[in-house]
Amino acid sequence: MGNHVLKIASINKVTHDVLRIVTNKPERFHYLPGQATNIAINKRGWLKEERPFTFTSLPTSNFLEFTIKTYPGHEGVTNQLLNLKPNEEIILHDVFGSITYKGEGVFIAGGAGITPFISIFRNLKAKNEIGNNKLLFANKTKADIILEDEFKELLGDAFVNILSDEQIEGYHYGRITEEFLKANVTDFNQQFYLCGPPPMIKDVEKQLINLGVDKKLITKEEV
Repeated sequence: MGNHVLKIASINKVTHDVLRIVTNKPERFHYLPGQATNIAINKRGWLKEERPFTFTSLPTSNFLEFTIKTYPGHEGVTNQLLNLKPNEEIILHDVFGSITYKGEGVFIAGGAGITPFISIFRNLKAKNEIGNNKLLFANKTKADIILEDEFKELLGDAFVNILSDEQIEGYHYGRITEEFLKANVTDFNQQFYLCGPPPMIKDVEKQLINLGVDKKLITKEEV
């Protein structure tokens, strides 16, 4: 597909450490909801520092959007992103990603692992096909929940949050376990989509298999 130099149209925060970056979209540029690309900052010293980020815009939109968790304490790419301004540029490389929609099921995300699911759910809403999909979202605190209001509106009671570091009424507390899955999933013979930190993905996949899920029904991506 080749590389594309994109100009930033807008950049703002959606949580205390998550950025929303909107850019122009190259002509005849294609991706599927859930897919990602490697991005570099178009500045001297950063051109070879590519990092994977997920498209959170709809493929039919005339712009590209990325929802990116930043790590201000690290001297890396995401820290540099915090300093970018409109009209500055990023470089987009090839499209990739194993998470694409295969049918109704349960989406399980940890932290920034929600990003592939943003475009998928927005696309389902645009087609009026939210159906019986469910989202289980694990974070440390309520302040870490990315796009909480949007997912509440999209999914209602099918949007379930669990917090590991904070006890708040209306939110589950702790980490995802087999007991939590049994309490929040009624059917283990459907599609399961996993995205999050590698240790979490490994644990949740093992739990699902223990609960009888066929490995062929599990689609996963690590962040």
